[in-house]
Amino acid sequence: MASWLPRLGTWLRQRAENIAVFMLVAMFAAFIIQIIFRYILNLPIGWSNEISVVLWIWLVLWGAAFVLREEEEIRIDLLYGVVGPRGRRAMFLVAALILIALYAMSLPATVDYVTFMKVEKTAYLKIRFDYLYSIYVVFLVAVIIRYVYLAWRTLRGRDPAATDPAKVSSGV
Repeated sequence: MASWLPRLGTWLRQRAENIAVFMLVAMFAAFIIQIIFRYILNLPIGWSNEISVVLWIWLVLWGAAFVLREEEEIRIDLLYGVVGPRGRRAMFLVAALILIALYAMSLPATVDYVTFMKVEKTAYLKIRFDYLYSIYVVFLVAVIIRYVYLAWRTLRGRDPAATDPAKVSSGV
């Protein structure tokens, strides 16, 4: 593997985190503006609520697609944690193949729906819904690519480690 590839991946991940932080800060600012206008100035505004919702949708899907690591995802792993490396590989492969198949099957219909939604706009900011929902298509493609890669690594013998709840962190 090229030595620059891991560095590029780290750099891209850091930029994805920067974008997520920017979205969170913008959402928080819109929330504070909404509080000031509603409760201090007694002038309720709707655009701040709308931008908060839009940013929340984008933040969650962007983070799930580009920021979260495999081991940071929430899952129920009662059986996964007690089986050996071979059992974990088999369970991971089955789960990855199901996820890849379901997301890949839903992708054409999702793209059709998102492109169809260009006729609708949000109430205050007039953001076209196809722009708003396009992050879901990005999320689907990113997750499919990630799980194809993880399944390939698992097939090549890389053992998905057992999750130790005592060692799971918040990323800090």
